[in-house]
Amino acid sequence: MMVITGKFVDRRTFLRGTGAALALPLLDAMTPALAVPGARPVRLGFVQVPNGIMNLKNEFAPAGAGGPLQELPRILQPLADFKDRMLVFSGLDNQQAAGLGFEVAGDHPRACTAWLTGSHAKMTAGADLHAGVSADQVAAKHFGKETQLASLEVSLESPDVLGSCEAAYSCAYYNTISWRDDTTPNPMESRPRALFERLFGAFGVTDPKARAILRQEDRSILDAINEDAKRLRIKLGAPDRGKIDQYLEAVRDVERRIQRAEAQSKDHPLPEMAGPAGTPSAWSDYYRLMTDLMVLAWQTDMTRVTTFQVGHEMSLRAYPELGFGDSHHSVTHHHGEQDKIAKVIQINTFHTKMLSYYLDKLRSTPDGDGSLLDHSMILYGAALSDANLHLYTDLPLLLIAGGVNGIKGGQHIRYPSRTPMANLLITMLDKAGVPNVTKLGDSTGKLELVASAPKSADANQGRTL
Repeated sequence: MMVITGKFVDRRTFLRGTGAALALPLLDAMTPALAVPGARPVRLGFVQVPNGIMNLKNEFAPAGAGGPLQELPRILQPLADFKDRMLVFSGLDNQQAAGLGFEVAGDHPRACTAWLTGSHAKMTAGADLHAGVSADQVAAKHFGKETQLASLEVSLESPDVLGSCEAAYSCAYYNTISWRDDTTPNPMESRPRALFERLFGAFGVTDPKARAILRQEDRSILDAINEDAKRLRIKLGAPDRGKIDQYLEAVRDVERRIQRAEAQSKDHPLPEMAGPAGTPSAWSDYYRLMTDLMVLAWQTDMTRVTTFQVGHEMSLRAYPELGFGDSHHSVTHHHGEQDKIAKVIQINTFHTKMLSYYLDKLRSTPDGDGSLLDHSMILYGAALSDANLHLYTDLPLLLIAGGVNGIKGGQHIRYPSRTPMANLLITMLDKAGVPNVTKLGDSTGKLELVASAPKSADANQGRTL
């Protein structure tokens, strides 16, 4: 329960020390006395995994016409604890990933570009890129008026990981899923240290030289702001003191892990294809570290929009944690070989297991009268369905949003085939409170987020509100 103490703390307060500054989490004391009790902003997250998701035998989406989620399919079983918040979709397509008559190959770059834009990627290997604004940036333009960062774009692969690009498409199409406008792709941050310092060392309030000294002395940024933190705690009620203590311990834990990864990278240089320097050697540790940073960004209200590219399309990443060394992209072209199919399912399930970690972290982070997860909408999925055939129809998509603005979870919703995925994107923006969004890419209208018989409507529009 939120406790109003009568003591007000400005929402943009920073803890400060020599060469360091640290944003605070949203506290009860930051809620003006006349505000709606417990009110918290909605956060939007977009999580894309590469190379499609296997659904040959309904391993991802349940069979049937839709309805309540019963037993989860194999790939979604790691998300069982979140079933009552989940909406699994069938029938959503991204026709903008299709090649035009003169376009040769290019399925991967077109698909990942269209995922959040609903727009067709221009075939070019030069600087004349062209697609469309992405849904996350539409949200960022609105929510960015209230936050330090309009949005946060995160990736688990650096731009130089991708060795060669497909056909005549620029590598820039692979390296991001976020587009500021029709011609400007947003860079994705894959370096934990850079992401940490963007969150806790930006805005001209810190001294880079002082931060460098802290790192050389193996001291925490928390050491520098310790006295300011003690002074603030005295002014706050018990619930807020507990929130600050939990938050500061989370920051310290993340910082220690970054320092450990940097030391590990220095002592044992990683192969070029394994990822950027300074990242944990185990992919699961890398995932946890970057998602923990995204949780901190939401917890402090530094941003309300995150875009997370788990891997580039055509990713050559291997997952030795699963017991085999095959690259992800190679096994997706399985040609019906059962051994390769089994490995793809293992990778897809590993991804949802890691998603479960991220969701659990959000669920365990207090936010008003609930948790961060209670006030979040997270879209998860892939830009291709069957990567063996490069299909962009019936995309594997799920939304974690049960309870946000009346959205009912625990559903499998099947829309008429060829319903644009962009219809889901504008529906999410509407539910998140982004006003006046009636069109994005090839969208044709908003969707009903209810598993029921479709209304009479054009098949390409799906169930409209």
